[in-house]
Amino acid sequence: MQMQTLTLRGGVPSARRAAPPQASSAHLAASGPCLLRVPRSLRRRRPRSLRASASLEQEVKEVAPAPSGKSSQATRRDVRNIAIVAHVDHGKTTLVDSMLRQAKVFRDNQVVQERIMDSNDLERERGITILSKNTSITYKGTKINIIDTPGHSDFGGEVERVLNMVEGVLLVVDSVEGPMPQTRFVLKKALEFGHAVVVVVNKIDRPTARPEFVVNSTFELFIELNATDEQCDFQTVYASGIKGKAGLDPENLADDLGPLFEAILRCIPEPRIEKDGALQMLVSNTEYDEHKGRIAIGRLHAGELQRGMEVKVCTPDDSCRVAKVSELFVYQNFSRVPVESVGAGDICAVCGMSDIMIGETIADKVTGTPLPTIKVEEPTVRMSFSINTSPFVGREGKYVTSRNLRDRLYRELERNLAMKVEDGETADTFLVSGRGTLHLTILIENMRREGYEFMIGPPKVINKTVDGKTLEPYEIAAVEVPEEYMGSVVELLGKRRGQMVNMEASGPEGTTLLKYKIPTRGLIGLRNAILTASRGRAILNTIFDSYGPWAGDLSSRDQGSLV
Repeated sequence: MQMQTLTLRGGVPSARRAAPPQASSAHLAASGPCLLRVPRSLRRRRPRSLRASASLEQEVKEVAPAPSGKSSQATRRDVRNIAIVAHVDHGKTTLVDSMLRQAKVFRDNQVVQERIMDSNDLERERGITILSKNTSITYKGTKINIIDTPGHSDFGGEVERVLNMVEGVLLVVDSVEGPMPQTRFVLKKALEFGHAVVVVVNKIDRPTARPEFVVNSTFELFIELNATDEQCDFQTVYASGIKGKAGLDPENLADDLGPLFEAILRCIPEPRIEKDGALQMLVSNTEYDEHKGRIAIGRLHAGELQRGMEVKVCTPDDSCRVAKVSELFVYQNFSRVPVESVGAGDICAVCGMSDIMIGETIADKVTGTPLPTIKVEEPTVRMSFSINTSPFVGREGKYVTSRNLRDRLYRELERNLAMKVEDGETADTFLVSGRGTLHLTILIENMRREGYEFMIGPPKVINKTVDGKTLEPYEIAAVEVPEEYMGSVVELLGKRRGQMVNMEASGPEGTTLLKYKIPTRGLIGLRNAILTASRGRAILNTIFDSYGPWAGDLSSRDQGSLV
Protein backbone atom coordinates (compact mmCIF):
# COMPACT_ATOMS: atom_id res chain seq x y z
CA MET A 1 0.00 0.00 0.00
CA GLN A 2 1.43 3.36 -1.04
CA MET A 3 1.72 6.07 1.59
CA GLN A 4 1.16 9.62 0.35
CA THR A 5 2.70 12.53 2.23
CA LEU A 6 1.69 16.18 2.12
CA THR A 7 3.76 18.81 3.88
CA LEU A 8 1.84 21.91 4.92
CA ARG A 9 3.46 25.33 5.20
CA GLY A 10 1.09 27.94 6.57
CA GLY A 11 -1.87 25.79 5.53
CA VAL A 12 -0.73 25.47 1.86
CA PRO A 13 1.07 22.46 0.36
CA SER A 14 4.73 23.34 -0.05
CA ALA A 15 6.42 23.53 -3.45
CA ARG A 16 9.09 21.12 -2.26
CA ARG A 17 6.65 18.25 -1.85
CA ALA A 18 3.52 19.57 -3.55
CA ALA A 19 0.35 17.53 -3.57
CA PRO A 20 -0.87 16.34 -6.99
CA PRO A 21 -3.64 18.46 -8.55
CA GLN A 22 -6.16 15.68 -8.09
CA ALA A 23 -5.35 15.29 -4.38
CA SER A 24 -8.89 15.81 -3.19
CA SER A 25 -10.21 14.10 -0.10
CA ALA A 26 -12.09 11.59 -2.24
CA HIS A 27 -8.97 10.79 -4.27
CA LEU A 28 -6.85 10.32 -1.17
CA ALA A 29 -9.46 8.13 0.47
CA ALA A 30 -9.54 5.90 -2.59
CA SER A 31 -5.77 5.62 -2.98
CA GLY A 32 -4.78 4.64 0.53
CA PRO A 33 -3.74 6.26 3.79
CA CYS A 34 -2.40 9.80 3.71
CA LEU A 35 -0.12 11.27 6.37
CA LEU A 36 -0.24 15.05 6.76
CA ARG A 37 2.97 16.49 8.13
CA VAL A 38 2.19 19.75 9.88
CA PRO A 39 4.92 22.14 11.04
CA ARG A 40 5.40 22.51 14.78
CA SER A 41 3.95 26.04 14.84
CA LEU A 42 0.63 24.80 13.43
CA ARG A 43 0.25 21.64 15.52
CA ARG A 44 -2.52 21.69 18.08
CA ARG A 45 -4.13 18.94 20.08
CA ARG A 46 -7.48 18.01 18.54
CA PRO A 47 -10.46 17.17 20.79
CA ARG A 48 -10.87 13.43 21.20
CA SER A 49 -14.46 13.56 20.00
CA LEU A 50 -13.27 14.86 16.61
CA ARG A 51 -10.55 12.22 16.39
CA ALA A 52 -12.51 9.17 17.46
CA SER A 53 -14.01 8.43 14.05
CA ALA A 54 -10.54 8.02 12.51
CA SER A 55 -9.83 4.95 14.65
CA LEU A 56 -13.34 3.47 14.65
CA GLU A 57 -12.71 1.16 11.71
CA GLN A 58 -9.49 -0.14 13.27
CA GLU A 59 -11.24 -0.79 16.61
CA VAL A 60 -13.98 -2.76 14.87
CA LYS A 61 -11.37 -4.87 13.06
CA GLU A 62 -9.61 -5.69 16.28
CA VAL A 63 -12.78 -6.62 18.13
CA ALA A 64 -14.36 -8.57 15.28
CA PRO A 65 -13.89 -12.34 15.74
CA ALA A 66 -11.51 -14.11 13.41
CA PRO A 67 -12.84 -16.73 10.97
CA SER A 68 -13.18 -20.23 12.38
CA GLY A 69 -9.91 -22.13 12.39
CA LYS A 70 -7.82 -19.08 11.62
CA SER A 71 -7.00 -17.97 15.19
CA SER A 72 -7.64 -19.07 18.77
CA GLN A 73 -7.09 -15.63 20.27
CA ALA A 74 -9.54 -14.16 22.76
CA THR A 75 -9.64 -11.34 25.29
CA ARG A 76 -10.28 -11.23 29.04
CA ARG A 77 -12.83 -8.54 29.76
CA ASP A 78 -12.44 -8.75 33.55
CA VAL A 79 -8.74 -7.72 33.63
CA ARG A 80 -6.69 -4.65 32.72
CA ASN A 81 -2.90 -4.49 33.08
CA ILE A 82 -1.33 -1.03 33.28
CA ALA A 83 2.02 0.52 34.18
CA ILE A 84 2.29 4.04 35.54
CA VAL A 85 5.28 5.79 33.95
CA ALA A 86 6.57 9.35 34.20
CA HIS A 87 9.53 11.59 34.88
CA VAL A 88 10.81 11.72 38.46
CA ASP A 89 8.64 13.73 40.91
CA HIS A 90 5.67 14.02 38.57
CA GLY A 91 3.46 12.21 41.10
CA LYS A 92 3.16 8.54 40.06
CA THR A 93 3.34 6.97 43.52
CA THR A 94 1.08 9.62 45.09
CA LEU A 95 -1.49 8.96 42.36
CA VAL A 96 -1.34 5.22 43.13
CA ASP A 97 -1.97 6.04 46.82
CA SER A 98 -5.22 7.80 45.92
CA MET A 99 -6.25 4.99 43.56
CA LEU A 100 -5.75 2.43 46.34
CA ARG A 101 -7.69 4.51 48.88
CA GLN A 102 -10.64 5.11 46.58
CA ALA A 103 -10.78 1.44 45.63
CA LYS A 104 -11.37 0.72 49.35
CA VAL A 105 -8.15 -1.26 49.71
CA PHE A 106 -7.73 0.08 53.26
CA ARG A 107 -10.22 0.34 56.12
CA ASP A 108 -11.74 3.75 56.80
CA ASN A 109 -10.03 3.90 60.21
CA GLN A 110 -6.71 2.49 59.00
CA VAL A 111 -3.63 4.70 59.25
CA VAL A 112 -1.82 4.60 55.90
CA GLN A 113 1.54 6.26 55.32
CA GLU A 114 2.21 8.42 52.28
CA ARG A 115 3.73 6.78 49.18
CA ILE A 116 2.69 3.35 50.41
CA MET A 117 4.25 1.67 47.36
CA ASP A 118 7.72 2.97 48.29
CA SER A 119 8.39 0.29 50.90
CA ASN A 120 12.18 0.21 50.60
CA ASP A 121 14.12 2.20 53.25
CA LEU A 122 16.18 4.05 50.66
CA GLU A 123 13.05 4.90 48.69
CA ARG A 124 11.42 6.49 51.70
CA GLU A 125 14.56 8.37 52.71
CA ARG A 126 15.24 9.80 49.25
CA GLY A 127 11.61 10.28 48.23
CA ILE A 128 12.05 8.42 44.93
CA THR A 129 10.92 5.07 43.54
CA ILE A 130 13.82 2.68 42.87
CA LEU A 131 12.13 -0.69 42.22
CA SER A 132 9.02 -1.51 40.18
CA LYS A 133 6.18 -2.91 42.30
CA ASN A 134 2.85 -4.62 41.67
CA THR A 135 -0.57 -4.09 43.19
CA SER A 136 -4.16 -4.38 42.01
CA ILE A 137 -7.58 -2.87 42.60
CA THR A 138 -11.11 -3.83 41.58
CA TYR A 139 -13.37 -1.29 39.89
CA LYS A 140 -16.88 -2.17 38.73
CA GLY A 141 -16.06 -5.87 38.63
CA THR A 142 -12.85 -5.41 36.64
CA LYS A 143 -9.48 -6.21 38.17
CA ILE A 144 -6.88 -3.56 37.36
CA ASN A 145 -3.28 -4.73 37.84
CA ILE A 146 -1.07 -1.69 38.48
CA ILE A 147 2.73 -1.54 38.20
CA ASP A 148 4.37 1.50 39.81
CA THR A 149 7.69 2.26 38.10
CA PRO A 150 10.69 4.51 38.89
CA GLY A 151 10.95 7.92 37.26
CA HIS A 152 14.70 8.50 37.48
CA SER A 153 16.67 7.82 34.32
CA ASP A 154 19.24 5.70 36.18
CA PHE A 155 16.51 3.14 36.92
CA GLY A 156 15.14 2.98 33.37
CA GLY A 157 15.88 -0.75 33.30
CA GLU A 158 13.11 -1.26 35.89
CA VAL A 159 10.67 0.32 33.43
CA GLU A 160 11.88 -1.65 30.40
CA ARG A 161 11.55 -5.06 32.02
CA VAL A 162 7.93 -4.62 33.18
CA LEU A 163 6.42 -3.15 30.01
CA ASN A 164 5.86 -6.62 28.53
CA MET A 165 3.50 -7.41 31.42
CA VAL A 166 0.94 -4.74 30.46
CA GLU A 167 -1.26 -3.67 27.55
CA GLY A 168 -1.27 0.05 28.31
CA VAL A 169 0.36 2.79 30.35
CA LEU A 170 -0.69 5.87 32.28
CA LEU A 171 1.77 8.58 31.23
CA VAL A 172 1.82 11.05 34.12
CA VAL A 173 2.96 14.57 33.20
CA ASP A 174 3.37 17.53 35.55
CA SER A 175 0.89 20.33 34.79
CA VAL A 176 3.66 22.97 34.97
CA GLU A 177 6.87 21.26 33.79
CA GLY A 178 5.32 19.30 30.93
CA PRO A 179 7.25 16.47 29.22
CA MET A 180 10.78 16.08 30.61
CA PRO A 181 13.73 13.89 29.49
CA GLN A 182 12.56 10.72 31.26
CA THR A 183 9.03 11.29 29.93
CA ARG A 184 10.48 10.94 26.44
CA PHE A 185 12.37 7.75 27.37
CA VAL A 186 9.43 5.91 28.98
CA LEU A 187 7.01 7.01 26.25
CA LYS A 188 9.42 5.83 23.56
CA LYS A 189 9.62 2.38 25.17
CA ALA A 190 5.83 2.16 25.59
CA LEU A 191 5.27 3.08 21.93
CA GLU A 192 7.83 0.49 20.81
CA PHE A 193 5.75 -2.16 22.60
CA GLY A 194 2.64 -0.84 20.83
CA HIS A 195 0.90 -0.01 24.11
CA ALA A 196 -2.14 2.23 24.44
CA VAL A 197 -1.39 5.44 26.35
CA VAL A 198 -3.62 7.48 28.66
CA VAL A 199 -2.04 10.86 29.42
CA VAL A 200 -2.63 12.06 32.99
CA VAL A 201 -1.87 15.76 33.51
CA ASN A 202 -1.14 15.62 37.25
CA LYS A 203 -0.88 18.38 39.88
CA ILE A 204 -3.55 20.34 38.02
CA ASP A 205 -4.29 22.24 41.25
CA ARG A 206 -0.94 24.07 41.15
CA PRO A 207 -1.41 27.84 40.83
CA THR A 208 0.89 28.03 37.79
CA ALA A 209 -0.62 25.04 35.96
CA ARG A 210 -0.70 25.37 32.17
CA PRO A 211 -2.63 22.31 30.93
CA GLU A 212 -3.03 23.43 27.30
CA PHE A 213 0.73 23.88 26.88
CA VAL A 214 1.41 20.50 28.53
CA VAL A 215 -1.08 18.62 26.32
CA ASN A 216 0.23 20.25 23.13
CA SER A 217 3.85 19.51 24.14
CA THR A 218 2.93 15.89 24.86
CA PHE A 219 1.17 15.59 21.49
CA GLU A 220 4.30 16.93 19.76
CA LEU A 221 6.36 14.37 21.66
CA PHE A 222 4.15 11.58 20.30
CA ILE A 223 4.73 12.87 16.77
CA GLU A 224 8.51 13.15 17.28
CA LEU A 225 8.59 9.53 18.45
CA ASN A 226 6.75 8.37 15.29
CA ALA A 227 3.62 7.22 17.12
CA THR A 228 0.85 5.70 15.02
CA ASP A 229 -2.42 7.54 14.42
CA GLU A 230 -4.13 5.29 16.97
CA GLN A 231 -1.48 6.03 19.61
CA CYS A 232 -1.71 9.78 18.93
CA ASP A 233 -5.44 9.49 19.57
CA PHE A 234 -4.77 9.41 23.32
CA GLN A 235 -7.23 10.20 26.08
CA THR A 236 -6.23 13.06 28.38
CA VAL A 237 -7.26 13.04 32.05
CA TYR A 238 -6.57 15.97 34.37
CA ALA A 239 -5.90 14.98 37.97
CA SER A 240 -4.67 16.02 41.38
CA GLY A 241 -3.08 12.90 42.83
CA ILE A 242 -2.69 14.28 46.34
CA LYS A 243 -6.36 15.38 46.51
CA GLY A 244 -7.67 12.28 44.75
CA LYS A 245 -9.60 14.16 42.06
CA ALA A 246 -9.74 13.75 38.29
CA GLY A 247 -11.72 14.97 35.30
CA LEU A 248 -11.75 15.32 31.53
CA ASP A 249 -11.79 19.12 31.85
CA PRO A 250 -9.12 20.98 33.86
CA GLU A 251 -11.76 23.45 35.07
CA ASN A 252 -14.26 20.80 36.14
CA LEU A 253 -12.78 17.97 38.22
CA ALA A 254 -14.92 15.29 39.81
CA ASP A 255 -14.76 14.69 43.57
CA ASP A 256 -12.93 11.40 43.06
CA LEU A 257 -10.80 9.52 40.52
CA GLY A 258 -13.84 8.03 38.77
CA PRO A 259 -13.03 9.65 35.38
CA LEU A 260 -9.52 8.14 35.54
CA PHE A 261 -10.84 4.64 36.31
CA GLU A 262 -13.40 4.96 33.51
CA ALA A 263 -10.65 6.05 31.08
CA ILE A 264 -8.60 2.98 32.02
CA LEU A 265 -11.52 0.62 31.32
CA ARG A 266 -12.41 2.42 28.10
CA CYS A 267 -8.96 3.08 26.58
CA ILE A 268 -6.67 0.30 27.84
CA PRO A 269 -7.26 -2.84 25.74
CA GLU A 270 -8.26 -6.14 27.28
CA PRO A 271 -5.44 -8.72 27.54
CA ARG A 272 -5.20 -10.82 24.37
CA ILE A 273 -4.68 -14.48 25.16
CA GLU A 274 -4.38 -17.77 23.29
CA LYS A 275 -7.56 -19.68 24.08
CA ASP A 276 -6.09 -23.10 23.37
CA GLY A 277 -2.40 -22.23 23.57
CA ALA A 278 0.26 -24.02 25.58
CA LEU A 279 1.33 -22.53 28.91
CA GLN A 280 3.70 -19.55 28.56
CA MET A 281 4.75 -17.02 31.20
CA LEU A 282 7.75 -14.68 30.91
CA VAL A 283 9.42 -13.91 34.25
CA SER A 284 9.71 -10.11 34.48
CA ASN A 285 10.60 -9.78 38.15
CA THR A 286 11.83 -11.85 41.07
CA GLU A 287 11.53 -11.43 44.83
CA TYR A 288 12.90 -13.39 47.76
CA ASP A 289 11.02 -14.60 50.83
CA GLU A 290 12.68 -16.26 53.83
CA HIS A 291 10.04 -19.02 53.93
CA LYS A 292 9.00 -19.40 50.29
CA GLY A 293 12.39 -18.81 48.66
CA ARG A 294 12.58 -17.15 45.27
CA ILE A 295 9.30 -15.86 43.82
CA ALA A 296 8.92 -15.38 40.06
CA ILE A 297 6.52 -12.66 38.90
CA GLY A 298 5.14 -12.21 35.40
CA ARG A 299 2.12 -12.10 33.13
CA LEU A 300 0.62 -15.37 31.95
CA HIS A 301 0.52 -15.07 28.15
CA ALA A 302 -1.22 -18.36 27.34
CA GLY A 303 -2.65 -21.46 28.98
CA GLU A 304 -3.51 -22.02 32.63
CA LEU A 305 -1.10 -22.30 35.56
CA GLN A 306 -2.10 -24.56 38.45
CA ARG A 307 -0.69 -25.11 41.90
CA GLY A 308 1.30 -28.36 42.09
CA MET A 309 1.68 -28.81 38.31
CA GLU A 310 5.00 -29.65 36.69
CA VAL A 311 6.30 -27.13 34.18
CA LYS A 312 9.32 -26.53 32.00
CA VAL A 313 11.59 -23.54 32.68
CA CYS A 314 13.23 -22.39 29.43
CA THR A 315 16.16 -20.02 29.05
CA PRO A 316 16.52 -17.68 26.03
CA ASP A 317 19.01 -20.12 24.44
CA ASP A 318 16.37 -22.92 24.41
CA SER A 319 17.86 -24.99 27.24
CA CYS A 320 15.07 -26.24 29.52
CA ARG A 321 14.68 -27.89 32.91
CA VAL A 322 11.66 -29.34 34.73
CA ALA A 323 10.28 -27.67 37.86
CA LYS A 324 7.17 -27.84 40.03
CA VAL A 325 4.87 -25.01 41.10
CA SER A 326 4.70 -25.28 44.89
CA GLU A 327 2.61 -22.16 45.51
CA LEU A 328 0.71 -19.72 43.32
CA PHE A 329 -0.38 -16.16 44.11
CA VAL A 330 -2.24 -13.31 42.44
CA TYR A 331 -2.18 -9.65 43.43
CA GLN A 332 -5.33 -8.48 45.15
CA ASN A 333 -5.48 -5.00 46.61
CA PHE A 334 -2.22 -4.52 48.50
CA SER A 335 -1.24 -8.13 49.11
CA ARG A 336 -0.54 -11.48 47.47
CA VAL A 337 -3.42 -13.94 47.73
CA PRO A 338 -2.84 -17.72 47.31
CA VAL A 339 -4.92 -19.37 44.56
CA GLU A 340 -5.22 -22.82 43.03
CA SER A 341 -5.02 -21.68 39.39
CA VAL A 342 -4.44 -18.58 37.25
CA GLY A 343 -5.85 -17.93 33.78
CA ALA A 344 -4.02 -16.31 30.88
CA GLY A 345 -3.91 -12.52 30.87
CA ASP A 346 -3.42 -12.09 34.63
CA ILE A 347 -0.25 -11.20 36.55
CA CYS A 348 0.81 -13.80 39.10
CA ALA A 349 3.63 -14.86 41.43
CA VAL A 350 5.03 -18.42 41.34
CA CYS A 351 7.05 -20.26 44.02
CA GLY A 352 9.02 -23.49 43.90
CA MET A 353 11.78 -22.65 41.42
CA SER A 354 14.88 -21.76 43.41
CA ASP A 355 17.11 -20.98 40.43
CA ILE A 356 14.71 -19.13 38.11
CA MET A 357 15.96 -15.86 36.59
CA ILE A 358 14.39 -12.78 35.03
CA GLY A 359 13.92 -13.31 31.28
CA GLU A 360 13.26 -17.07 31.53
CA THR A 361 9.96 -18.62 30.45
CA ILE A 362 7.70 -20.91 32.49
CA ALA A 363 6.20 -23.14 29.81
CA ASP A 364 4.15 -26.28 29.29
CA LYS A 365 6.07 -29.42 30.25
CA VAL A 366 5.49 -31.10 26.88
CA THR A 367 5.02 -28.46 24.17
CA GLY A 368 6.25 -25.26 25.81
CA THR A 369 8.58 -22.88 23.96
CA PRO A 370 10.46 -19.83 25.31
CA LEU A 371 9.21 -16.28 24.77
CA PRO A 372 11.52 -13.51 23.48
CA THR A 373 13.79 -12.36 26.29
CA ILE A 374 13.82 -8.91 27.90
CA LYS A 375 16.24 -6.41 26.37
CA VAL A 376 17.39 -3.27 28.16
CA GLU A 377 19.69 -0.38 27.29
CA GLU A 378 23.43 -0.79 27.80
CA PRO A 379 25.15 0.73 30.89
CA THR A 380 27.25 3.88 30.44
CA VAL A 381 29.21 4.31 33.71
CA ARG A 382 31.65 1.94 35.40
CA MET A 383 33.19 1.79 38.90
CA SER A 384 35.69 -0.60 40.45
CA PHE A 385 34.83 -2.48 43.65
CA SER A 386 37.59 -4.11 45.70
CA ILE A 387 38.10 -5.48 49.20
CA ASN A 388 39.12 -3.14 51.99
CA THR A 389 42.92 -3.22 52.43
CA SER A 390 43.19 -0.44 55.02
CA PRO A 391 44.47 -1.03 58.59
CA PHE A 392 40.90 -0.57 59.88
CA VAL A 393 39.43 -3.49 57.94
CA GLY A 394 36.54 -5.29 59.66
CA ARG A 395 35.53 -2.46 62.00
CA GLU A 396 32.37 -1.37 60.17
CA GLY A 397 31.26 -4.52 58.35
CA LYS A 398 31.23 -8.27 58.75
CA TYR A 399 31.59 -9.31 55.07
CA VAL A 400 35.13 -8.35 54.09
CA THR A 401 36.51 -11.11 51.82
CA SER A 402 36.61 -11.13 48.02
CA ARG A 403 34.33 -14.19 47.99
CA ASN A 404 31.67 -12.26 49.96
CA LEU A 405 32.00 -9.29 47.62
CA ARG A 406 31.86 -11.43 44.49
CA ASP A 407 28.79 -13.40 45.59
CA ARG A 408 26.89 -10.22 46.50
CA LEU A 409 27.67 -8.43 43.23
CA TYR A 410 26.69 -11.39 41.06
CA ARG A 411 23.53 -11.87 43.13
CA GLU A 412 22.59 -8.28 42.23
CA LEU A 413 22.56 -9.27 38.55
CA GLU A 414 19.68 -11.68 39.16
CA ARG A 415 17.29 -8.75 39.67
CA ASN A 416 19.05 -5.70 38.24
CA LEU A 417 19.08 -6.27 34.47
CA ALA A 418 20.63 -2.88 33.66
CA MET A 419 23.78 -3.65 35.66
CA LYS A 420 26.84 -5.65 34.60
CA VAL A 421 29.70 -7.12 36.66
CA GLU A 422 33.10 -8.15 35.29
CA ASP A 423 36.24 -9.46 36.95
CA GLY A 424 38.96 -6.83 37.33
CA GLU A 425 42.69 -6.97 36.83
CA THR A 426 43.19 -8.74 40.17
CA ALA A 427 41.20 -11.44 41.95
CA ASP A 428 40.06 -8.91 44.56
CA THR A 429 38.73 -6.29 42.09
CA PHE A 430 35.43 -6.21 40.20
CA LEU A 431 34.19 -3.75 37.56
CA VAL A 432 30.53 -2.82 38.05
CA SER A 433 28.71 -1.01 35.21
CA GLY A 434 25.40 0.83 35.52
CA ARG A 435 23.14 3.46 33.97
CA GLY A 436 24.59 6.32 36.01
CA THR A 437 26.21 7.34 39.26
CA LEU A 438 22.91 7.20 41.19
CA HIS A 439 22.31 3.65 39.95
CA LEU A 440 25.68 2.57 41.38
CA THR A 441 25.30 4.70 44.53
CA ILE A 442 22.09 2.89 45.50
CA LEU A 443 23.90 -0.47 45.17
CA ILE A 444 26.80 0.80 47.30
CA GLU A 445 24.48 2.07 50.05
CA ASN A 446 22.45 -1.16 50.08
CA MET A 447 25.62 -3.24 50.42
CA ARG A 448 26.94 -1.00 53.19
CA ARG A 449 23.72 -1.43 55.17
CA GLU A 450 23.85 -5.19 54.67
CA GLY A 451 27.26 -5.29 56.37
CA TYR A 452 29.65 -5.39 53.41
CA GLU A 453 32.95 -3.56 53.68
CA PHE A 454 34.78 -2.64 50.47
CA MET A 455 36.55 0.11 48.54
CA ILE A 456 35.34 1.83 45.37
CA GLY A 457 37.10 3.72 42.60
CA PRO A 458 35.98 6.90 40.83
CA PRO A 459 33.20 6.58 38.21
CA LYS A 460 34.37 6.33 34.59
CA VAL A 461 32.36 6.32 31.38
CA ILE A 462 32.27 3.28 29.10
CA ASN A 463 33.69 4.15 25.69
CA LYS A 464 33.35 2.20 22.43
CA THR A 465 35.71 1.81 19.50
CA VAL A 466 34.01 1.67 16.07
CA ASP A 467 36.07 1.60 12.84
CA GLY A 468 39.15 2.68 14.77
CA LYS A 469 37.40 5.75 16.25
CA THR A 470 36.72 6.24 19.95
CA LEU A 471 33.08 6.96 20.78
CA GLU A 472 31.76 8.08 24.15
CA PRO A 473 28.21 8.26 25.57
CA TYR A 474 26.32 11.55 25.31
CA GLU A 475 23.31 12.59 27.34
CA ILE A 476 20.65 15.26 27.03
CA ALA A 477 20.79 17.56 30.07
CA ALA A 478 17.74 19.72 30.81
CA VAL A 479 18.49 22.53 33.27
CA GLU A 480 15.71 24.74 34.63
CA VAL A 481 17.38 27.84 36.06
CA PRO A 482 16.30 31.37 37.08
CA GLU A 483 17.35 34.01 34.55
CA GLU A 484 19.74 35.79 36.93
CA TYR A 485 21.89 32.64 37.25
CA MET A 486 21.70 31.54 33.62
CA GLY A 487 25.13 32.96 32.69
CA SER A 488 26.94 30.96 35.37
CA VAL A 489 25.16 27.74 34.41
CA VAL A 490 25.84 28.21 30.67
CA GLU A 491 29.53 28.77 31.46
CA LEU A 492 29.67 25.55 33.51
CA LEU A 493 28.06 23.49 30.74
CA GLY A 494 30.36 25.01 28.12
CA LYS A 495 33.47 24.03 30.09
CA ARG A 496 32.23 20.44 30.09
CA ARG A 497 31.88 20.31 26.28
CA GLY A 498 28.12 20.79 26.32
CA GLN A 499 26.38 21.84 23.09
CA MET A 500 23.17 23.85 23.42
CA VAL A 501 20.18 22.18 21.74
CA ASN A 502 17.36 24.47 22.83
CA MET A 503 16.54 27.35 25.16
CA GLU A 504 13.04 28.47 26.07
CA ALA A 505 11.11 30.20 28.83
CA SER A 506 9.71 27.41 30.98
CA GLY A 507 7.00 29.07 33.02
CA PRO A 508 5.60 32.08 34.85
CA GLU A 509 8.22 31.82 37.62
CA GLY A 510 10.81 33.57 35.44
CA THR A 511 12.88 30.45 34.79
CA THR A 512 14.55 29.32 31.58
CA LEU A 513 14.84 25.73 30.36
CA LEU A 514 18.22 24.94 28.80
CA LYS A 515 18.73 21.72 26.85
CA TYR A 516 22.30 20.58 26.20
CA LYS A 517 23.89 17.56 24.57
CA ILE A 518 26.84 16.80 26.80
CA PRO A 519 29.32 13.91 27.26
CA THR A 520 28.41 11.63 30.16
CA ARG A 521 31.82 12.21 31.75
CA GLY A 522 31.01 15.92 31.81
CA LEU A 523 28.00 15.18 34.03
CA ILE A 524 30.06 13.60 36.80
CA GLY A 525 30.04 16.14 39.62
CA LEU A 526 28.00 18.62 37.56
CA ARG A 527 24.89 18.57 39.76
CA ASN A 528 26.65 20.01 42.82
CA ALA A 529 28.46 22.60 40.70
CA ILE A 530 25.17 23.81 39.16
CA LEU A 531 23.46 23.97 42.55
CA THR A 532 26.33 26.06 43.89
CA ALA A 533 26.30 28.41 40.88
CA SER A 534 22.52 28.93 41.11
CA ARG A 535 22.29 29.19 44.92
CA GLY A 536 20.40 25.90 44.98
CA ARG A 537 17.61 27.04 42.65
CA ALA A 538 18.49 25.14 39.44
CA ILE A 539 17.03 21.73 38.56
CA LEU A 540 19.09 19.28 36.47
CA ASN A 541 17.62 16.26 34.65
CA THR A 542 19.53 14.00 32.29
CA ILE A 543 18.78 11.11 29.94
CA PHE A 544 21.06 8.99 27.76
CA ASP A 545 21.00 10.05 24.10
CA SER A 546 23.57 8.17 22.00
CA TYR A 547 27.24 7.43 21.44
CA GLY A 548 29.20 10.12 19.62
CA PRO A 549 32.77 11.16 18.78
CA TRP A 550 35.23 11.73 21.61
CA ALA A 551 34.80 15.35 22.71
CA GLY A 552 38.36 15.89 23.89
CA ASP A 553 39.76 16.60 27.33
CA LEU A 554 37.54 18.26 29.91
CA SER A 555 38.75 20.94 32.28
CA SER A 556 39.05 19.65 35.83
CA ARG A 557 38.55 21.72 38.98
CA ASP A 558 39.69 25.36 38.83
CA GLN A 559 41.37 25.19 42.23
CA GLY A 560 43.39 22.46 43.87
CA SER A 561 41.96 19.96 46.33
CA LEU A 562 42.66 19.74 50.04
CA VAL A 563 44.07 16.34 50.99
